[in-house]
Amino acid sequence: MASPSGRATMKDVARLAGVGVKTVSRVVNGEPYVSEETRDAVERAIRQLRFQRNASAASLRHGQSRTIGLIVEDIAEPFQGALVQAVEHALAERSVLLFTTTSAHDPERERSMVRELISRRVDGLLVLPVPQDHSFLTPEFESGLPVVFVDRRPGGIVADLVASDNRGGTRAGTEYLVSRGHRRIAYLGDREAIFAGQERLLGYRDALDAAGIVFDPWLVATADPGREVSEAVLRELMELAAPPTALVTGNSLHTIATLRSPTFQALDLAHVAFDEIELQDLFRRPLDVVAQDPERIGLLATEILLDRIQGDDGPPREVRVPTQLRVRS
Repeated sequence: MASPSGRATMKDVARLAGVGVKTVSRVVNGEPYVSEETRDAVERAIRQLRFQRNASAASLRHGQSRTIGLIVEDIAEPFQGALVQAVEHALAERSVLLFTTTSAHDPERERSMVRELISRRVDGLLVLPVPQDHSFLTPEFESGLPVVFVDRRPGGIVADLVASDNRGGTRAGTEYLVSRGHRRIAYLGDREAIFAGQERLLGYRDALDAAGIVFDPWLVATADPGREVSEAVLRELMELAAPPTALVTGNSLHTIATLRSPTFQALDLAHVAFDEIELQDLFRRPLDVVAQDPERIGLLATEILLDRIQGDDGPPREVRVPTQLRVRS
C-alpha cells in the first residue's frame, strides 16, 4: 500500500518486503551487505509499488544536486542554440540535469537569473555573459561555487573561459578576401564593448596590416545587429568615393540582416561571414564562412566545470577553440 500522497516511499517498500528502511536504502543505492534473498524481496516490492528513487534527496545527502545552470543571451541565435544542445548532451551522458535560462542581453536579468539558479542549489554555472562588471559573483566564488564563462571574458573578475579563436578567425576570413585581390574590405560587426566583437575587429585589422593595407575607419561599422542597421550601413558604404568591393560580417545575426538588405541583394560584394547560418542551400550564391565549433566549446566548458565541482582548484583556465574557414564560392 502506497503512502497517502499516492507515491510509494521507502517505508512502503520496507513494509511490503518485511525489512527495515535502511535495507531498502542499501538496495536502492546499490550498496553491499544485503543477501540475495533480501535483495530479491525488496526489488519485487519496488516493482509492485512502482517505487521511484528520489534522486534529488539522495544527491543532497552527498552534498551535490547533480544539476547545472546555464545562462545564455538568446537561445534562438544559432551559435547559442547549438551551444545549449552540446551542453545538454554532455551532461545527459553523466546523468546531470541542466537548467537553461536567458539573460535577453539585460545585465540586471542576468544577475537575477544567477541568483535564481543558485537558490535552486545548482552545483555550478555556465554563463555566456552580458557585457557588465561580474564582480557580484565574487561571494559565490569565495563560497566554492564553480562558474565557467563561455564565448566572452567576464568583467571585473578572473575565471575559467572557453571561447573561439575570434581574432584568428576574422584574420583568416579577411586574408582570404585579400588573396582574391580585394583592397577595399568593409567590416560590420558587434560593438567593441562586447568581448568577441572587439577580438574579431582586431583580427580584421591584423589581416590588413599583414597585407600592407591602410586601415580605413570609414569602412568599419560596429553596432547591434538589425535589418535597418545593415541597410543603413551598406548605403553609407556604397556612397563613399571609393566604396568597398568586399565585406566581412562579424556574427550570424549581422550576416542574416545583411543578406536580407535590399542594398546588399543588388550588389556584387564578395562576402565572408563569421559563423554558419541555416538554410545556406537556399542562397542565390554560396556563402564563405569562418565556422565556429559550438559543440566543442560546450563540451570543453562542461568538462572544466565538472572538474571544478569534483575539487579541481587550479588557477583559472582560458581555452581557445580553433575556427575553420569554409570557402564555398
